[in-house]
Amino acid sequence: MSTVVNTGQAEAWNGPVGQHWANHHERYDGMLASFDEALFTAAGIGEADRVLDVGCGSGSTTRRAARLAARGHAVGVDISEPMLARARSLSTGIGNVSYEEGDAQVHPFPAGGHDVAISRGGVMFFADHTAAFTNIGRSLRPGGRLAFVCPRPAAPDGEEGRALGLLASLLTASATRPSAAGTSAPRPAPGPDLAAAMASLSDPDRTRQMLEGAGFGPVGITAVDAPACWGRDAGDAVDFYVSRGPGAEVPEETLSAMRDVLRPYETDRGVLLNAGVWVVTARRAS
Repeated sequence: MSTVVNTGQAEAWNGPVGQHWANHHERYDGMLASFDEALFTAAGIGEADRVLDVGCGSGSTTRRAARLAARGHAVGVDISEPMLARARSLSTGIGNVSYEEGDAQVHPFPAGGHDVAISRGGVMFFADHTAAFTNIGRSLRPGGRLAFVCPRPAAPDGEEGRALGLLASLLTASATRPSAAGTSAPRPAPGPDLAAAMASLSDPDRTRQMLEGAGFGPVGITAVDAPACWGRDAGDAVDFYVSRGPGAEVPEETLSAMRDVLRPYETDRGVLLNAGVWVVTARRAS
């Protein structure tokens, strides 16, 4: 890997967090797939474009970009070796796709080497967003395009905010409840605050200022809503939700209460929670 400045995130995404995403790539891609059309419409990838996919994860968006840029090339960059290993294994036989492990904030991209940069939820985790976008901007030709998706704040009374808030509160309560032996069993503390990082671009005015400070403009920011699928049914969704934690045992009564939270969202297409994102577009200044 090239130089890494975002050491906390590198540790997390090369540890249990990244391994979980790699092991459950189909689940995570399925949750985010509802926003793909908005992302790729905004990116406007042409068949000869050179595409950079920032925070590419297991490569779902990189492979789609490569199909669109049939006479061009798509390269995915990510800080997570486990996810890149999965991406490479899923990309066998695709001749115009490649992957690089690196911290995109400082990675030595070829200057002007790309026509368009995309990201589906991978640009929120930088240690210094302005520096990162400046570095990504250098990798684009003059007038090159940037398009990415990042979370909007979950409304407390919205489906996603309400349901996930209840699930989290149930887990917290069970983690500090005395066990049969009379002692509490708190869940181990997580590493870097991933939730805070996820929300780092939730303020559109701040995002616009950072992009303009990094040499992009004009900046467009559009709200998009779509359902995210959390599982086949409530039981499957709860099992997945709990598996993302540090592994402490969850009492059956808590699991049952969590399943009750999600049952109203069961559909014939799975457990769907409406979620909101920002679709952000910009161009590198000429």
